[in-house]
Amino acid sequence: MLELNGCGSSSTPPTASHPTHTSTPAGAKASATPQTNQGTSTSAVSEILAHPAAGNQRVKVSVASNIRGGTFAQDRYLNVPPHMQISVYARIPKARFMAVTPDGDLLVSVPDEGKVDLVRSNQQGNSSISTFVGGLRRPQDIVFHTIGQQAYVYISETNQVNRFLYQKGDTQAHNRQIVVKGLPDSSSPELHGAYGHELKNIALDSNNKLYVSIASTCNACLADTRSNPLRGAIYQYNADGTQGHLYAHGLRNAEGLAFVPGSNELWVAVNNRDNILYPHQDATGQYGQRIPAYVDNHPPEEFTHVQEGANYGWPFCNPNQDQGLNHMPFDRDVEFNADGHVNCDQMQRIDKGIQAHSAPLGLTFLQDPVAANPQHTGALISLHGSWNRTVPTGYKVIYFPWNNQSHQPEQQIDLVTGWQDNTSVWGRPVDTAIDHQGNIFISDDLNGTVYKLAYQP
Repeated sequence: MLELNGCGSSSTPPTASHPTHTSTPAGAKASATPQTNQGTSTSAVSEILAHPAAGNQRVKVSVASNIRGGTFAQDRYLNVPPHMQISVYARIPKARFMAVTPDGDLLVSVPDEGKVDLVRSNQQGNSSISTFVGGLRRPQDIVFHTIGQQAYVYISETNQVNRFLYQKGDTQAHNRQIVVKGLPDSSSPELHGAYGHELKNIALDSNNKLYVSIASTCNACLADTRSNPLRGAIYQYNADGTQGHLYAHGLRNAEGLAFVPGSNELWVAVNNRDNILYPHQDATGQYGQRIPAYVDNHPPEEFTHVQEGANYGWPFCNPNQDQGLNHMPFDRDVEFNADGHVNCDQMQRIDKGIQAHSAPLGLTFLQDPVAANPQHTGALISLHGSWNRTVPTGYKVIYFPWNNQSHQPEQQIDLVTGWQDNTSVWGRPVDTAIDHQGNIFISDDLNGTVYKLAYQP
């Protein structure tokens, strides 16, 4: 039986595969990021951290002549912060999630082609693209992690999580270990080929704990709250896949998982549900009806920290943004909780709401790689864009400055916009990544592009 107010042992995690030659010492470093030259150089990251609300300017996207064509057969423009330029770094059809290697190259997942590509830039600034690993089942997320002296690259598939040994200079994955297997996806017999959100996202903390998001199969359904393992949930494992257990649930589709720099505080960006019914028994007489004007703005998408044992409400309780987007109260869901058998007052409140139907995907916390003592952070979230809102929304990268005293995000700022114009949408951002010089990469799976946002004085 599902425990509605916390995470119990009743939900068995997917099984782990046990590598025989890897140890997991306590206190290991969280990632394989190398030492950088400390100095005072200004980067895209440092400029955003220093001037978070500077306002945007419209600039032409720079595109090399050899990769013009398709979307970029004509000039394209985006709105970026002052002193920034944006260029097309690589063309990769259906590019999704990214990670910068310890060597400074870029890995890009391509779920539709079952591969992860490696993008390497030469001294002339031209990019070469090769396959880092292929033959995977819809790979999505990529995370580097170091245990002792050994670096690994973790790559999620729909049905499992792999890790590969990583050594400096590697251009292809090697020494594959399956650390978690048996994750539910469209091949699971009980699902009969239908799984709405089968791509998996992952994160690793500095205590060598692996977190795996198992998203919902549907918009909203009771089956996901009764499955084994639970769906709409996050599971925690050791870095080698052992000792898996339910960590938190009630999170419909947490695609972005990331830790606040210098901590093990996990935050997620969540795609919330569609077509919610009007939940208020008021003078409008609309209770239980699907009202487009209400659906357009309810429930908000979610940006929140994840606590062990917490329930975040889905699909029984929906955050209500009508009094603001911070720590929102919940409404009972009409379809699944009209009688209040699930106590919404006991759900963990959502820290920050985002405009409904924006479809948040990648989440990246900023750290300035060229600063001697980085003291500040902020969060980038890529909004993939709506598919069923009366007035389309999303299609941009947003930024939340961070309040280091309250450990909370401040007011949302639009960082990069312009993929949606008055008549059409020509780009859909998915994820961001930061290189060792403080440049920001942005992937776009609609036109198959990786952009590079860089500082230009």
